[in-house]
Amino acid sequence: MTVLPDTGYTPTAEDRASLDAWFAEYDAASGRRDVERMADLAAFPLNLVSDDSAGDGRSAQWDREQFVATMTHVMGEGSEDITFESVRTPVFLSPAMAVVFTDSTMTAEGRTQQLRYADVLIRRGGQWAFQTMLQGGWGDNL
Repeated sequence: MTVLPDTGYTPTAEDRASLDAWFAEYDAASGRRDVERMADLAAFPLNLVSDDSAGDGRSAQWDREQFVATMTHVMGEGSEDITFESVRTPVFLSPAMAVVFTDSTMTAEGRTQQLRYADVLIRRGGQWAFQTMLQGGWGDNL
């Protein structure tokens, strides 16, 4: 069992349900390779944090155009949808901020890949948006 840190904020059932609904929407857009819809769910400029092949930490800020171009290239073309089976562990810092750790199995065109990443999401006007993406191994592409 994962013991979450005491952030001083206890999320409500609505906090968790709204975050789960956001991830369902994002995963559905990702599965369809609908990069424009994925971008609609972000708060730009988007922060990216990773490490590179030399083992150094890297970071970047992308605007919507860079996100769409890069994710279109990364997700590629395909006639089949991508599926995700994910276990998420959200840590709410407040009603409007959450860090979400994800362990996911992605399947695309018969191949599976294990993913582990974290996202920082913010809620504005009652809607969640991802603002920071953290995942190892992408730093050479930032």
